[in-house]
Amino acid sequence: MLGTALASTALVSVFPKATQLIVDDVGQGHGERIWWLVGVALSAFFVRELLAAVRLVLNNTLEQKVIFDLRSDLYAHIQQLPLRWFDNRSTGDLMTRVMEDVNSVERVLIDGVELGAVSLVQVVVVVAMLFAYHPKLAWLALIPIPFLAAGALAYTLTAKSRYRGQRKAASAMNSMLHDNLAGIRQIKTYVREGEQHAEFNKASAEVQRATLVVMRAWAIYSPSMGFLASLGTVLMVGFGSRAVLNHEMSVGELTGFLLLAGFLYEPVGRLHQLNQILQSGRAAGERVFEILDEKIEPGSDAGLLERIEVKGNVEFRKVGFSYGNDVPVLSEVTLHARSGETVALVGETGAGKTTVVQMLTRFYEYESGEILLDGRCIRDISRGALRNAVGMVTQESFLFNGTIGENLRVGKPDATDAELWEALKAADALEFVERLQQGLDTVVGERGIKLSVGEKQRVSIARVLLKDPPVLILDEATASVDTETERQIQKALERLMQKRTCFVIAHRLSTVRNADQILVMSRGRIVERGRHEELLAFGGIYARLCENSELR
Repeated sequence: MLGTALASTALVSVFPKATQLIVDDVGQGHGERIWWLVGVALSAFFVRELLAAVRLVLNNTLEQKVIFDLRSDLYAHIQQLPLRWFDNRSTGDLMTRVMEDVNSVERVLIDGVELGAVSLVQVVVVVAMLFAYHPKLAWLALIPIPFLAAGALAYTLTAKSRYRGQRKAASAMNSMLHDNLAGIRQIKTYVREGEQHAEFNKASAEVQRATLVVMRAWAIYSPSMGFLASLGTVLMVGFGSRAVLNHEMSVGELTGFLLLAGFLYEPVGRLHQLNQILQSGRAAGERVFEILDEKIEPGSDAGLLERIEVKGNVEFRKVGFSYGNDVPVLSEVTLHARSGETVALVGETGAGKTTVVQMLTRFYEYESGEILLDGRCIRDISRGALRNAVGMVTQESFLFNGTIGENLRVGKPDATDAELWEALKAADALEFVERLQQGLDTVVGERGIKLSVGEKQRVSIARVLLKDPPVLILDEATASVDTETERQIQKALERLMQKRTCFVIAHRLSTVRNADQILVMSRGRIVERGRHEELLAFGGIYARLCENSELR
């Protein structure tokens, strides 16, 4: 690439020299070389543009490989960040960084390397040629350069806050757009279209304001730099004309010198445009590398596909945890689930039930105590191996915007169609999938919107069945469905729970009454434990929950 840049820049001198010879020949009454010189100049332009095309192809190929690696590394890094980090980030902001900010960095790499390298090479080569033509006029041509450099420096030093504000405003608007699109049904249900439109316009107006701040500064900077460049041209015309009158140079030499000087200020102008691109890219790059600098989950980049032999013996020993504040979410939680047992967690909302199971999967790291799996501390097991050993069915079943088959193969990527149908049958989902015109190839829509809540839940159960984990977590798996759907799901869950260690979080008595252990939680602590009959006889919180139908 550098070779093509040097070669194309060297060809810049051909046209000014050819013009000089043509003008001098015409002035002396000779015209026999005109068309030959015109042909030489035209050939030089053709070869120069051909070399530019080759350079662009080579440069863009390299830059696209670099930007692909950057986007891939960013996405991989995001996947390895702890869930606690996502709790404080909006999806719209992350999408802006992965797409728009990376694209801004891409523009710096493509235009920056291309324009910057070629322009600098052209400036150096042309300056050398100008001094070869006429040293005195060459110094005049360089008079604006210090002022241009000072202006570029001033613009650069003040640009950071402007471009950062623009990227921040764009990110806020995209975050709002993502939230509104995700909640469009709620917006329509509560007839909030007008208010949400006004809120979006407010965010969009902030983007407009921040962009105008950037463009006003550019509107001052760019014409100022153009004026300074024109100053050099005017000085060269004035002093060059005097040199012609004093017979220090010919008219052709002055014409060739002025044309060559134009090739000096042309790349200088491109460098000013590049400065604007660089400042925008710098603000975007800071946002990209802010994510890349975040610490990933220890061991999250290894063992993702690792599987270990697990019997399912789970033990919590005085486990404590808080979400980064002074209020503990869990305090000295101790429990022991033997292989194949079912442990039910009950209690009021916010008691810490879901947090307990999130400790087991290491979605969050416990701060005190110890959690053992088959007698081995889970921190000594890679996250990939640990999570491969644990399956989860939650209240809100998430399905990707793909086919039913693709969603099922998340549980087992190499599963055959026969295995998929078998899992659907075990999850009591066979009948409704068979009714679908495209069967396993049916697209479920974003978050599974084309399926009912019960259908999504049963597909999720089939997905966990394919994964076949020794430890199972059921987090309010039947909380959002009607009685008939609950019956169907409960049948599927009973098949799923066979021969597995199960942790069940539920508000339905039918789900927990047959558990081997029932743990009653309150304010992050286990306050009661035992079987259904024992806890009823005890007459404590569990008995009251049953009596008040809070466990139905």
